Amino acid sequence: MIQIISGIQNSAAALDAEQTRLDVISQNIANVNTAHGADGKPYQRQTVVFAAALQQAMNGDGSTPLPPVEVAQITKDPSPPIQVYDPGNPDADDNGLVSMPNINIHEEMADLISASRAYEANLAVVKNSRSMAMETLAMGKH
Repeated sequence: MIQIISGIQNSAAALDAEQTRLDVISQNIANVNTAHGADGKPYQRQTVVFAAALQQAMNGDGSTPLPPVEVAQITKDPSPPIQVYDPGNPDADDNGLVSMPNINIHEEMADLISASRAYEANLAVVKNSRSMAMETLAMGKH
């Protein structure tokens, strides 16, 4: 029973991590055309970095369970803004170029699908673990 509970706890942590990833991806998509943020610069794409839990566990002796997935940090993508020619834009420079966010909408959509699938998979694990725990309890009653 303890393994079922730890499995649910790990899946719950993964659900939290994937929810954070989904939120960050959604924020990137929402700001794809934000050329002028509060700081006067174009929005900068953000990414979620997960803790290296698997690598840490592999360095051990294998007797300890895997630690849960965690968000280590949310970082800004260091790639430069995309330069778009739009001389009528009030944010355009002397050459008519506007600095736009460094966001590739196709990459964001692929990341969104990946994060959504990972979320669904972890949710299925939680549901199946709960079902197995309930069946185990039901067997104990008979």
